[in-house]
Amino acid sequence: MTHPLSRVPFFGKFVDERFLEYRRRSTSLAGIVGALLAAALFEYRFFHDHVLSWDLLVVMFAMVVVKMAMMLWYRFNG
Repeated sequence: MTHPLSRVPFFGKFVDERFLEYRRRSTSLAGIVGALLAAALFEYRFFHDHVLSWDLLVVMFAMVVVKMAMMLWYRFNG
């Protein structure tokens, strides 16, 4: 399957399977690091300041739910 950008003459030289794989890996790693940073900041605010940051908890929970849901989706449909 070719990426739509690979049909554009200018981008055709730059978009290939390696580019798409690197983009997938980097995006996955960025999501994991973002969730870990949200968890670390939530724990710091909880233990140091004794404040529950519900916004950070929701962001962290949403990132984990989306990651797990997509893993299950690709496992059963891919």
